[in-house]
Amino acid sequence: MSQSKKTRTTVDIYGKNYTLIGEENVHHMRMVASMVDEKMREIYQSNKSLDTTRLSVLTAVNAVNDYVKLKEDYDALLKKLEQKED
Repeated sequence: MSQSKKTRTTVDIYGKNYTLIGEENVHHMRMVASMVDEKMREIYQSNKSLDTTRLSVLTAVNAVNDYVKLKEDYDALLKKLEQKED
């Protein structure tokens, strides 16, 4: 079994350092971390009483919600393409 090369980088998310290890390049990993940090700060501005745990969960829920919407749109577009090809 071949192993993919893992990339390691340290990022700052909401004032804490995290070491990320993955198959994406450093730029991609830092961009994702920056987007998570930005979303956490955006949600915090709407509700400053949230502790970090609740803020993290709401950020995850928002991210997965966005993912589900995009996946549905992507699947619908694929279906339209398949219908055009027939």
